[in-house]
Amino acid sequence: MGYPENVLARDEHVVLHRHPHWGRLVPAALILIIATAAASLLAGYVNTLAWEPTAKNVVFLVIAAVWFVLIGWLAIWPFLSWWTTHFVITDRRVMFRHGLLTRSGIDIPLARINSVEFTHGLIDRMFRKGTLIIESASQDPLEFTDIPQVERVHSLLYHEVFDTLGSEESPS
Repeated sequence: MGYPENVLARDEHVVLHRHPHWGRLVPAALILIIATAAASLLAGYVNTLAWEPTAKNVVFLVIAAVWFVLIGWLAIWPFLSWWTTHFVITDRRVMFRHGLLTRSGIDIPLARINSVEFTHGLIDRMFRKGTLIIESASQDPLEFTDIPQVERVHSLLYHEVFDTLGSEESPS
């Protein structure tokens, strides 16, 4: 899914658009699988009991309600949060937007960026993700975690910054 064009200025082009690393969704997927298995086993057990049909239906509704609440809160909400988090590099700025019900974000013009760093430990390297640190002229460094292929993003951003500045230090 590309980043919405309506937030871009005239003649501004997206160079890179990323959501956080997919690894952020693994706990939500595990919760979905475990909760569904547990609800199925419990419903199957209740079905084998010699209860009245009305009592069984009430228990089934309670199981379904608990399942929906757990899945909504611990699986669907993290997915929607992931889906609505955007790290975007354009030919003019770096944008970070996040939030589902209330959105927030930050824009950093490329000309204001002083340095770009990245960090990633052994596990991060195995999953090809990391933290991107951007230091701008007017703010404390900003850290963006769980950036997929952080080394590539770092290199791309570095080149965009120096291409924008037209600096003599610009890499060839």
